[in-house]
Amino acid sequence: MVVGAGLGGLAVALRLQGEGHDVIVVEQRETPGGRAAQIRSGGFTWDTGPSLITMPWVLEETFAAGGLDLHREVTLRELDPFYDLHWADGARLQFVRDREAMQEQIARLSPRDAARFPAYLEALRPIYEQGILGAGRREFSRLRDLAAFTPTMVRLGAALPLWAQTARFFSEPHVREAFSFHSLFIGGDPFRVPAIYGALVYLQFLDGVWYAEGGVYALVQAMAGALDVRYGDGVEHVETAAGKVTGVRTRGGRHIAADVVISNGDVLDGPSVLVGGRPSQVSRRPLRPTMSCFLLYLGTDRPFPRLAHHTLLVGDGYRRFIRDVTRDGRLPSTSSTYLHVPNRTEPGMATDGGDSICVLLPVPNLRSGTDWDVVGDRVRDWLVEDLERSFSLDGLGASIVEEHRMTPADFRERFGARDGNAFALEPTLQQSAALRPANRDRRARGLYRVGGGTHPGAGIPGVLLGAQVTAGLVGEDTRTTGAGGRVAARA
Repeated sequence: MVVGAGLGGLAVALRLQGEGHDVIVVEQRETPGGRAAQIRSGGFTWDTGPSLITMPWVLEETFAAGGLDLHREVTLRELDPFYDLHWADGARLQFVRDREAMQEQIARLSPRDAARFPAYLEALRPIYEQGILGAGRREFSRLRDLAAFTPTMVRLGAALPLWAQTARFFSEPHVREAFSFHSLFIGGDPFRVPAIYGALVYLQFLDGVWYAEGGVYALVQAMAGALDVRYGDGVEHVETAAGKVTGVRTRGGRHIAADVVISNGDVLDGPSVLVGGRPSQVSRRPLRPTMSCFLLYLGTDRPFPRLAHHTLLVGDGYRRFIRDVTRDGRLPSTSSTYLHVPNRTEPGMATDGGDSICVLLPVPNLRSGTDWDVVGDRVRDWLVEDLERSFSLDGLGASIVEEHRMTPADFRERFGARDGNAFALEPTLQQSAALRPANRDRRARGLYRVGGGTHPGAGIPGVLLGAQVTAGLVGEDTRTTGAGGRVAARA
């Protein structure tokens, strides 16, 4: 049984089903996807969560493991440029696939930094190969695994803070910001996360940035369509006996027997696990969730050509902004936002003559004490006004004909996310690899985890690589009696 039909849960279910296991997925909501859901309204379509696809071969492997051909199920389109960055002071930088053309982009801001770009990518290459590919595709459940891995990362500079590693190559402030923001896509403060996350830059130049027609939700639908997913009744707790999983109790009061349970719920506040009849804790030490997000899903009656498919708008005081939302628990005084406009690539995602715009503003999680029922409208109006004033999106507010939003309170209520976090656990050095909750849960035999809160981490590639790790552990610990047979966990 897989608890939760998010991307991680669907991916591990596909892999195990492809190996001949009987698999069911239990999902509390009426549709699959979790954070990777979709809104359709008034002729506009928005992905509610992840929207940027990298490492497409990981998707290909995941689908193939479940007997599916990714490219028969979904149409992927490569994006070039990857995204546009605009700063409030008028500076601009496009990320483009061709490396020489990328140097030309950087040279507009700093010829010296442009000359350092090839060396920067070359420094990231072994971090990607050994950190992302090597470590991300194997289990990291013991501290000795981390101890053996750490010297390599130190030697490669991957244990430095991401900002510090970037500053070794680039001196111009805009360029430094442009090559260090990527950790924010998985909830990481670039001034604190380890530089291993700089590999997120390298992998984009290696494999490109992609868009799935129909949005990321098209991937979700294709995966869920091949599985037995049971909707509308979440799991209250996982039951065990004599140190082994026996099944789950749903919120509707049903007991469902299972030899193996894989939780795709929030790693901090997912279904409780009963050991000896009492709930047990996922970790003996406190774990820190990521910041959250305030999201606006806007349908407009006219286009905004300034916006590319993916656009980042960086306000003044970038470093203060990051500190406010990740550490100090304050609503920011300036906005730095990510905007997704899918109809740039797929016109049908918006009505004729309009734009489908998702605006993501990082904000503190609910530990800040912010009451979003009180401040939500004020933050919305301030954000729209700032987009108009600071980034020349003139008339944005007046053009809105469809609108939806998501706040930290929604992350908590819809997804059970501790403190309304948006990206599970903060990816600091103290919460990476063996210091994250393990893919194999030690509280009971037959209990596992998948998703952004376990190894290797959040983001579409991270979650899918984690599903591969978890499926591999289930395979090590179980035997099948043939395709469609029952699974028996080894004692």
